[in-house]
Amino acid sequence: MFETTQQQQEFIQSLCADYLKENYINPKNYENYKIKRGLREPDGTGVIAGCTLISSVRGYLIEEGEKQAIRGKLFYRGIDVNDLLEGYEREGRFGYEEVVYLLLMGKLPTRSVLNDFTALLYSLREMPDNFTEDMIIKAPSRDVMNKMGRSVLAMYSYDSDPDNLSLPNLLRQSIQLIARLPMVAVQAYQIKKRHYDKESMYLHFPRDDYSSAENFLHIMRSNQKFTSEEAHLLDACLIMHAEHGAGNNSTFTSRVLSSTGTDTYAAISAAIGSLKGPRHGGANLQVRRMMDDIKQNVSDWEDDQEVFAYLCKILRKEAGDGSGLIYGMGHAVYTLSDPRAEALKIRAGDLAVTKGMSREFHLINAVERLAPDAFASVKGDTKIICANVDLYSGFIYEMLGIPTELYTPLFVIARIAGWCAHRIEELASGSRVIRPAYKSVFPMGVYVPIDERK
Repeated sequence: MFETTQQQQEFIQSLCADYLKENYINPKNYENYKIKRGLREPDGTGVIAGCTLISSVRGYLIEEGEKQAIRGKLFYRGIDVNDLLEGYEREGRFGYEEVVYLLLMGKLPTRSVLNDFTALLYSLREMPDNFTEDMIIKAPSRDVMNKMGRSVLAMYSYDSDPDNLSLPNLLRQSIQLIARLPMVAVQAYQIKKRHYDKESMYLHFPRDDYSSAENFLHIMRSNQKFTSEEAHLLDACLIMHAEHGAGNNSTFTSRVLSSTGTDTYAAISAAIGSLKGPRHGGANLQVRRMMDDIKQNVSDWEDDQEVFAYLCKILRKEAGDGSGLIYGMGHAVYTLSDPRAEALKIRAGDLAVTKGMSREFHLINAVERLAPDAFASVKGDTKIICANVDLYSGFIYEMLGIPTELYTPLFVIARIAGWCAHRIEELASGSRVIRPAYKSVFPMGVYVPIDERK
């Protein structure tokens, strides 16, 4: 029937027309039936779906039924994440490994326990025998995130006890995945570079004496060299991205799948698929592209009026990618400030001086400062809006020489700690399959014999 690709495409277009005709849902239905779209309350706050001991994201207060803006706070197991980061910096050590322990176990480790835990984590970095050759090199992907999701699923086949949901087995699987994902991401990028970009690739082995941040820079860079300042800044990024409450899309995905009793590899692979979305983890790459566009089209980066005018053009869909969005601004929970953005901003400024990128750093500051007024001018929207973590994380990755293809995978490398913690908590205390309801709004119909249909 279909002799050419064009005929196939024309039929698909006709299917699309039929679909749109038969599948329109009137937006008024959501209001009439008091449906909470996106599991959000009318004021934008999230629907309460459960309890957690793992973390808390605070960006507002509800007083007498009204939403009140406050400065953002992020707590890991009841401890302010900024206190954790500042503590590690005072003590001159890397902190991501301790954060992994804290999120999984619920308390800070003693020095001896932390030493044993990090030794276990580092010992599990090696990939299974022939995994790199069979699963990554022989099956390259244009998209590193998709390759990571597929690789995690494939690890099921290399696990001698993959479906065991006992706590010891869940912890073993979690720690092993946390240890291996940096290798998966970098190897997937290298084979993508060789196969699709026709560039040389290099596969370095991890080092047992390197922290997670040091090890990533070691295996990612061709010369395997990095400075202490670079490694500690990447460590800060990993800490700030490790966890962000049970309600964010990818973590909720992990909990939804875990509630069914499925295996760890299926749950984490699904979370990776969620994080890939540009409305979620892919936002840091969108910020990088937006900033590149601003740098090309704003002649004087220090002229607030010119920067403001261009931001207004972006909002009017006359510039940028046509989305009408200023990426890196606004958050579903935070109102006055995103504590992660504030922490990374301070530390990004220090490295910008070292890297000779102070002008770029000040341009990002200008976007943060001027965007709220641009929203008010173009959209008449005076809602409080703050910079989110993506505005500065992408800039940090750029200064560290990390390829754009690895921006969102780095998010995965950090956030898997939170995903695994929530998976274990869901299995330990959830006890019910997560199953929300949808209101059916179709008109009733009857079966019509096939020869009588129009």
